[in-house]
Amino acid sequence: MIEAVKNLGKKVGGAVKSFWKDENGMGTVEVILIIVVLIGLVIVFKEQISGIVEDVFKAIRQDTRVITN
Repeated sequence: MIEAVKNLGKKVGGAVKSFWKDENGMGTVEVILIIVVLIGLVIVFKEQISGIVEDVFKAIRQDTRVITN
């Protein structure tokens, strides 16, 4: 009886240790944190980003006009 309790304790202890060392979920947390940081940067630099995008599209339109005419 005592031996069975010891074996059960070892199995439970091993399961707890393997669960504690398991880092499969860390990838998801890291991706979520990166997305949050990127969204924060977009919010902070919204005007600068939209200005750059407008300039790029303006240049593309001008270049396509030169090519098509």
